[in-house]
Amino acid sequence: MAEPAALPSDAAADPARAPASASPSGAPIRPVPFRGGGFAPRSLRFGSPATFLGLLGLWWAATHFGWISPLALPKPEEVGRAFLDLATSGLLWQHLAASLWRLGLGWVIGAAAGTVVGFAIGLSSLARSTALPMVSAMFPVPKIALLPLFILWLGIGEVSKVATIAFGVFSPMAIAAFGGVDGVDRNLVRMAQSFGMPTRAIVLKIVLPGAMPALLSGARISASIGIILLTAAEMIGARYGIGALVLSAGNLMATDQLVAGVLVLSAMGLTVSKGIGAIEKRVLRWRA
Repeated sequence: MAEPAALPSDAAADPARAPASASPSGAPIRPVPFRGGGFAPRSLRFGSPATFLGLLGLWWAATHFGWISPLALPKPEEVGRAFLDLATSGLLWQHLAASLWRLGLGWVIGAAAGTVVGFAIGLSSLARSTALPMVSAMFPVPKIALLPLFILWLGIGEVSKVATIAFGVFSPMAIAAFGGVDGVDRNLVRMAQSFGMPTRAIVLKIVLPGAMPALLSGARISASIGIILLTAAEMIGARYGIGALVLSAGNLMATDQLVAGVLVLSAMGLTVSKGIGAIEKRVLRWRA
């Protein structure tokens, strides 16, 4: 015999059989909006151009309406003419090529050494016990203060300048690397070890991808530190380089060339930041 259909009063008494649109107490259920989107900042298309145009307009107004003395800050068009003169004479490219060579070589040496030491600190108890105190002690030392010592040891040529940049890049990269290794999910490492995965494969396939966000953040910070040290190092005994150009212009009170050199340094930092941002988008697609 077929079972009789349940009466509405029975459905109200049994919560498991109650309609989905009502709570066990009989009150209507209101849909809860999804709130788990997380923080997802993105660059607005016209944000950067509007910011730079705003700063340029403020600069133009300050120099044309006499808010700032022309001896302290030249007009934008004067800086533009100085930049064109430097570019057409070829002097700008000589300075820029020398700076890029020093920055690239010093950054690669310092970043590679810092990444290796940082991974060793993150994976080895011996390295953590010995190298971490050294890195922590070296990190707060102003690296430009060591430049005279590097000149004394390595001479006033290119080697001392590259060594200063590499030494300044080393510490932030080492700290970023071992911080990134420490942040990798230990359950993933234990699971790989339980399945008998070789240590090299664990480092390459689990630890390295997990530490990549910290590594790229360290690259961004260390590149900026490298540009600062590059400028300071080129102000001592360098014939070519953006830092040497800025120092020479300052000594001659050629503020238009000085500001042009500073803007070139700023453009270098912006280019490096954009490049690392593009690498982040490509390498860290899994994080989206």
